[in-house]
Amino acid sequence: MKEILRWLAALTEEVIRTFDWPLLLALGALMGIGLMVQYSAGGDAHGMHNMLAQGVRFAIGLAVMWALSRVPPARLRGWTPGVFLASLLPLVLVLFIGTGKHGRHWIDLKVFYLQPSELLKITLPMALAWYLNREPLPPQLRTRAASAALVALPTALVLLQPDFGTAMLVAASGVFAIYLAGLSWKWIAPAAAGGAVAFALAMFAPIKWFSFLREYQQNRILTFRDPENDPLGAGWNIVQSKIAIGAGGFTGKGWGQGSQSHLDYLPEHTTDFIFSVLSEEFGWIGVFTVLALYLFVIGRCLWIAIDARDTYSRLLAGTLGLSFFVYVIVNGGMISGLLPVVGVPMPLLSYGGTSAVSLLAGLGLVMAVKAHRPVHGY
Repeated sequence: MKEILRWLAALTEEVIRTFDWPLLLALGALMGIGLMVQYSAGGDAHGMHNMLAQGVRFAIGLAVMWALSRVPPARLRGWTPGVFLASLLPLVLVLFIGTGKHGRHWIDLKVFYLQPSELLKITLPMALAWYLNREPLPPQLRTRAASAALVALPTALVLLQPDFGTAMLVAASGVFAIYLAGLSWKWIAPAAAGGAVAFALAMFAPIKWFSFLREYQQNRILTFRDPENDPLGAGWNIVQSKIAIGAGGFTGKGWGQGSQSHLDYLPEHTTDFIFSVLSEEFGWIGVFTVLALYLFVIGRCLWIAIDARDTYSRLLAGTLGLSFFVYVIVNGGMISGLLPVVGVPMPLLSYGGTSAVSLLAGLGLVMAVKAHRPVHGY
């Protein structure tokens, strides 16, 4: 009996040895909160279904995370070119057979809907880490140009869907990899200035300057400027989201007591605006708790990146951590009216399979960097 117990203990230790437990516990807390809010946001009719469906997706994501955490970064580096090219194929395919509300964003696989652009949030950082690992750092002009082209290709394909929000997130993940490779501030400063100019244009330029955009995209700009201008139309989402956030106060109305979602005032309350539901039901205490967990996850990823012994691992873990940060900032800014509505989910809270599984898969790569860190040398 003792031998069996000893064997089971050794087997368990081998199975779980590649998990980074601080990171896993923080993710588990976020997933638990996400399931609670999904149950509440779904209401009596859909709450249990949403919670169970999302739970299954989390289970699949955790299985993928575990599998990827066991792959040494050297092997991941060898797989990267093929994985990146393979991820571009559905991104092209979705342009012909995809479906979506405002374009072609999803591929119906009958069992589930696949959003190909979500895959790029993992494979593009992998591709850039692979390429930059082969070049002298900090990156020279030729390296920067090649890296920019590597970022531009998938970004352009996502823009063709069109999906501006996801395209910007994909591009941001590429920019983070180049930045972490040692990009000089003399290149970063002009880019930041260009971003400030673009923001100023979005705020103050005549809407006719944006005639190249689709009507719903122009409406998002107008709504961003002044949601109260059309409170029953284009501004409805943001106005109701702000009401939900303000109604939560410090302690919230209580789990399952949010009126904005239960009375259907808040659109997309299980997906893009799920954080508004959490704010109304759990108040600032709930918001602070979730943001603290997000901050811990991001910080843990960056710590693992700093502790990595090779360029590929360092760039991959750091880029995935910073990308996670952008998702939180963009969704949080969107639901509070500080940024335009771009349809970006809140990590591990919003309902959705592809985003949850891809996010957990990416964090599995971060765990692989930690678990297989060599003790000596590079």
